[in-house]
Amino acid sequence: MKKLILAYSGGLDTSYCAVHLSKDENFEVHAVSVNTGGFTTNEINTIEQKAYALGVKTYKNIQAVTNYYQKVVKYLIFGNVLKNNTYPLSVSAERIIQAIEIIEYAKSIGANYIAHGSTGAGNDQVRFDLIFNTLAPTIKIITPIRDNTLTRQQEIDYLQKNGVDMEWQKAKYSINKGLWGTSVGGDETLTSHLPLPNEAYPSQLKNTETSTIKISFEKGEPVALNDTKNDAHTIIEQINELASSYAIGRDIHVGDTILGIKGRVGFEAAAATVIIKAHHVLEKHTLTKWQLQHKEYVSNWYGTHLHEGLYLDPVMRDIEVMLNNSQKNVTGDVFITLQPYYFTINGIQSPHDLLQSDFGSYGEENKAWTAQDAKGFINIYGNQTKIYQNTNGYD
Repeated sequence: MKKLILAYSGGLDTSYCAVHLSKDENFEVHAVSVNTGGFTTNEINTIEQKAYALGVKTYKNIQAVTNYYQKVVKYLIFGNVLKNNTYPLSVSAERIIQAIEIIEYAKSIGANYIAHGSTGAGNDQVRFDLIFNTLAPTIKIITPIRDNTLTRQQEIDYLQKNGVDMEWQKAKYSINKGLWGTSVGGDETLTSHLPLPNEAYPSQLKNTETSTIKISFEKGEPVALNDTKNDAHTIIEQINELASSYAIGRDIHVGDTILGIKGRVGFEAAAATVIIKAHHVLEKHTLTKWQLQHKEYVSNWYGTHLHEGLYLDPVMRDIEVMLNNSQKNVTGDVFITLQPYYFTINGIQSPHDLLQSDFGSYGEENKAWTAQDAKGFINIYGNQTKIYQNTNGYD
């Protein structure tokens, strides 16, 4: 039989692929899931049971949370990356690591085929195919949903006809969970005016009492929560559990897809939202204005290339070097108040705080220059504008 690796999530699309490819196309299907966060051991076991019930030959779960943080999430924090100033790339970022892990596994067991359940109308097909084609150009990519332009109802009808009834109709919303956030898609996100209802979000409001937390960073990375040190990905999980209990981090992102059409998706990213804002405030205190300025547009490009599946382009490694170097002095504590549905950054403490200097206090006192120095500086500073206006006139 033809050995095939299926990128398997346990959702409708990949369940259809599992049955169709083994039953109708005579493939030996080896299902693979890549855990980039957001799944409990029980949930992974349930996914495995479903896979075998669908007729796959083997099932493999690859633990990649640490790898995901080190190779991707860390740089999203360093860059304060928010797509269109809104979306922390919760799902698009993890697809890259999932694709790399899956293709490496396919090569390790000698599979000549690899399949995924992406449609022809989304970004994931580009991300998966780019990685697969780059790292293993001889492995053929199989995409039944895309190739046959199947609707959700056609997939459900097929599975029911083949004795698989997992009550797909009850799954009103498409949920994709990961370390850096959860995306939420539904009928409302196909419109331009409807909000997602409260019940669409996986986390509901549990805490109503205000609380204050402290996140400690060392060279840009989160290293402790409330003075308790841990691995960065563990701290992210802890912050997510705490902040999501306040229903923090909900929003709807509208952006330009790789295909050129507009896309709209809801998301819940409590930890990502809090950490990025906290990290950014710490940077404002510890970096120079030119570091902040140049980091901003470089980071935006990093997020854009990552979102569009170009992770393997060498420019990404170049940008990572710059981002790494920029974090040398981004060390300190950030104090945050959590309240229902929102949070506030109270302030920071850092040995590299450029605000607490001996040069002066903004708007209050200058210690490193005289009044005459200031007047001379202003006269010279305005020369370019004065020359232009004197030559051309003001209009």
